[in-house]
Amino acid sequence: MTGTDIMRILRHKLKTMAACFLLAGCACMASAQDYTQMPGRDRNQGMIDALNQTVINPYATDDEDEPADTTVKEPKIRKPLESYFFDDSLRQEGSFVWTVDMSRNKVYRAVIDTLTDGFQITYPYLMKGVGDAYQGALGGASVPLSYFDRPQYRNFTFGQPYDAYNIFPESALFFNVKRPLTIFTYLTAGQKQKAEENFGITHAQNISPSTGFNLDYKSRGTKGVYNWQRQRAKNLSMAVSHTGKKYSVHAGYIYNTIQNRENGGIQDDRYITDTVFEQANTIPVNLTDAFNLIKDNTFYVVQSYGVPLRQLTEDDFSIADQSSVFFGHSFKYSRWHRVYTDTRRGTLIPVDDEGNTRSYYQFWNDNPTETRDSIAEILVSNKLFVQIQPFDRDGIIGTIDAGVGMDNHIYYQFVPDFYLQGLRNVKKTEYYAYGAVEGKFRRYLSWGGEVEFHPTGYRSGDIKAGADLSVSAFIKDKPLTLSGRFWHDRRSAGYWSERYFSNHYAWSNSFDKENETRIEASLEMPWAGFELGAYQSVVNNKIYYDANSLPAQATESVSVTGVYLRKDFRLGGFHLNHRVMLQWSTSQEIIPVPLGSAYLSYFFEFNIVRNVLRAQFGVDGRINTKWYAYGWNPSAAVFYNQREKEVGEYPMLDVFFNAKWKRMRILLKMEHLNDDMFGQRNYFSIPHYPQNKRVFKLGFSWSFYD
Repeated sequence: MTGTDIMRILRHKLKTMAACFLLAGCACMASAQDYTQMPGRDRNQGMIDALNQTVINPYATDDEDEPADTTVKEPKIRKPLESYFFDDSLRQEGSFVWTVDMSRNKVYRAVIDTLTDGFQITYPYLMKGVGDAYQGALGGASVPLSYFDRPQYRNFTFGQPYDAYNIFPESALFFNVKRPLTIFTYLTAGQKQKAEENFGITHAQNISPSTGFNLDYKSRGTKGVYNWQRQRAKNLSMAVSHTGKKYSVHAGYIYNTIQNRENGGIQDDRYITDTVFEQANTIPVNLTDAFNLIKDNTFYVVQSYGVPLRQLTEDDFSIADQSSVFFGHSFKYSRWHRVYTDTRRGTLIPVDDEGNTRSYYQFWNDNPTETRDSIAEILVSNKLFVQIQPFDRDGIIGTIDAGVGMDNHIYYQFVPDFYLQGLRNVKKTEYYAYGAVEGKFRRYLSWGGEVEFHPTGYRSGDIKAGADLSVSAFIKDKPLTLSGRFWHDRRSAGYWSERYFSNHYAWSNSFDKENETRIEASLEMPWAGFELGAYQSVVNNKIYYDANSLPAQATESVSVTGVYLRKDFRLGGFHLNHRVMLQWSTSQEIIPVPLGSAYLSYFFEFNIVRNVLRAQFGVDGRINTKWYAYGWNPSAAVFYNQREKEVGEYPMLDVFFNAKWKRMRILLKMEHLNDDMFGQRNYFSIPHYPQNKRVFKLGFSWSFYD
């Protein structure tokens, strides 16, 4: 063998080693590569080309190379997220969140709460708009000050006062994350024996770019500043999703529970307004052993499969821009259960100094000494739907939807003839059909319309129809959006407003259908922190709870008008944020609203350590005009239209310090700073339920990505 032959073999061996190192390096890079860094086919194809390089034969001549050994397995290529739900810009984000529509093949973008802004708002019912009127503590019932934000439950209306806590399939979050995400939150306030605690943990993880699961658990409540006030709301959502190129499925389990000691409010508001006291637990309350327990277990799944109307090619990354038809099905099983208990001894209230008493409740229908009211409601819902995508999913006619549904309801409650006939349940079945259409024109216009009709069965004749239009203009690429929405709802009365029997309340009604027509318009400039909204609603046959906590139906039409303004100013590090709501109701006895409500947040934002620790220091303020706010009835678990007392015109001021240290948010807050500062102590959000006195809060929220 000559020296030339030896050099040729060595040269080929070096080439072989280099090729092997290159192949191994590409395989490692492919397995470690963050899949969301491949937004389209170009980068994916580049990886394929690298892996398909030929391996040089060490025994070949200079003019001839041998193909790669076919017995060597090529590394498996990880497919990118190809779902038609998400566009390229969203796929590139490190993590994103959405909710799902249970009636059609659609998802809605949501937000992961990891921002410093607003972290000082620790009560969920105060996070939206101008906030709620509430019982005074975390975990209690509340009702939005804005009529247009008030929920209207069609099923299990006893859960409506706790809407700020409840999770439903339509509000459960689904995650797509590049790396496992865990968010741990803990906030506390007050002395240990009266402490308010807010705990939450969220974990999300993707098995593949298209498949992931997540868990969200929250426990929020207080041990009670006032007598017999312990309250706790717990919520769990476990969800799994797969959003593939053609097939998508969202499924999960939800658990909601409310555990509240009901004290019925304090016996005399003058203990707050006219007396200086040191300990809130020395104030007598109306109920001393009443308890409300509400539980919900829900299982759900919604899935769809897309059929392209033409054969796909290798260049078709997603079917979002292809003519397609989607076939889908959704299923939901939910069981709500409520138990209310008390004793006659625990409801007695003094009426004079001679020891005479009266019961907080007028009637004891079943048992004169103690109460145990138990009811339950089961809903089994099935829907079949089809969605047509004529051209592009984001085209001027993006999607056309149609579907049919069947809901089976079962209601359980004690009835007076129980001992003769046994416990009975009521079964009702409703059938309905629905449709929707929506589209876009680039980024300038979006529109949509929907209708749902119940032709037969339970709730026969109900109809809901709506339409919306949004037009955007751009000033130096900054959007200015004008939106309008119209909807009409003709709905049957809720079952429990017509048929109910308990130890303290009983009724049997036959109500006409409610009719509500609503028009909304808004102008938004997000870059300027500006939003202006106008609302108009006309309601006929409104069903409400009167001053005696009994369901009633209005005989006249009621009109409610609202104007909402949000404007945030920024001057250097100073932030001046404003939310104001004005409302007018033609009948405060039927639909009560405060004339004016406001939430203001003024703070200074600054760096303590640049790019490491950023902080906010400021004050929040809330106030609303006097109005006959809703009263709270513990036994019936409803807000009723009391005409006994007006509340309002009391400012609630909080001073706070927010900071974000890398991935951790930190909160220090003095809540109700102005307690007993200005000689006014009328701090009631609803009658007889005072808000907490001055209290110091602290806590943190830590995000982990690993």
